[in-house]
Amino acid sequence: DLDECAASPCKEHQYCLNTDGSFSCKACDASCVGCTGEGSEKCKTCASGYVKEDEKCTDIDECNLPEKVCTRENQDCVNTSGSYKCVCSEGFEDKDGTCVQT
Repeated sequence: DLDECAASPCKEHQYCLNTDGSFSCKACDASCVGCTGEGSEKCKTCASGYVKEDEKCTDIDECNLPEKVCTRENQDCVNTSGSYKCVCSEGFEDKDGTCVQT
């Protein structure tokens, strides 16, 4: 078996998996920018919104940062994978960029 992966045939956001007589390109974990294999522990560098913790790229919980990311009145922060979103608190709705009582 020839190791086709030695020639780095895959794209930047993929890793090479050598198989018997061939190879396949697999997508890197969403937390990675470039990787050497499967999973968040094989990232070359962490994607935006992720930080290296215990040799893995883990999601940053922007909602628990000392500096508030959702600054408008009656607004809550919702953590998402690699990011966050600001939503109006319960009982409020977004009207032209402000959260007003429903």
